[in-house]
Amino acid sequence: MKDLKKLLVVIDPTSDVQPALARAIELASPNSADITVFLSIFDFSYEMTSILSGHEREAMRQGVISQRQAWLEELLIGYTNEKVQIESEVIWHNRPFESIIQFAISGNFDIIVKGTHLHDKLKSVIFTPTDWHLMRKSPVPVLLVKDHAWPVAGKILCAVNVGSEDDDHQTLNGKIIEYAKDLAKQFDAQVHLVNGYPGTPVNLAIELPDFDAHTYGETIRMQHEQRISYLANSFDISSDFCHVKEGLPEDVIPDIAQQIDAELVILGTVGRTGFSAALIGNTAEHVIDSINCDLLAIKPDGYRSPLEKD
Repeated sequence: MKDLKKLLVVIDPTSDVQPALARAIELASPNSADITVFLSIFDFSYEMTSILSGHEREAMRQGVISQRQAWLEELLIGYTNEKVQIESEVIWHNRPFESIIQFAISGNFDIIVKGTHLHDKLKSVIFTPTDWHLMRKSPVPVLLVKDHAWPVAGKILCAVNVGSEDDDHQTLNGKIIEYAKDLAKQFDAQVHLVNGYPGTPVNLAIELPDFDAHTYGETIRMQHEQRISYLANSFDISSDFCHVKEGLPEDVIPDIAQQIDAELVILGTVGRTGFSAALIGNTAEHVIDSINCDLLAIKPDGYRSPLEKD
């Protein structure tokens, strides 16, 4: 992972406490990076006021923007950091995720940082529709932050795919681990790898009387363990920090994250066109619905967002 020089922080307009901004300052401080805090606002009632002229409606919008800008400037006083320069931007837009992604692309930001909410009853992170769109469509890495600290000697869990020898998957595995190792160096954390492998197909055991389901399962398990050990070794990660478990990724990743008490899960997407080959789809949506920690979603090199202009 290259050094973070420009971070885009999505502000929660409903709160005076901004965990995403606090995390961004932690990430930016070692590199004296620049942070832009971003707020996308929209009120449909201003667009429906037919008795006003277009000029008057624009003046009203600018008035609301000015009010939110003033609130934002006051908010930033509590987050002053001498190592980090923080700027602010307020935009009127009816689709927040579009404005965030387009601003991140045009500004060549290295990462988008956004807060999430912990639901007290469910004890899990609640992701909003904007979160989903950012993970699916942003070419810039997206860090979704929960309101907690990253302790020293914490754990970063990388969701890797060793079941495929496809070059895109292998390259993305490496990219995920490189992000993790750079963050681990900054926060003195441990890097763990996790991989889920499929169980024995039930239809094979039924249709083939001589089929040895146990041997088949053991062979698949050993194959995945060998591959993840090889991957870990190539990045100087201890085999003790490799976790291979039978099951679907959406079940295995949250289980291991909870088991090791991870502070951050990193996962990625692969797909040359659309999202047919993407991990972020049904699988990852189940994953992040079940984890109770921060999440970093990254795209492979060369990914092009559907929101990018030709």
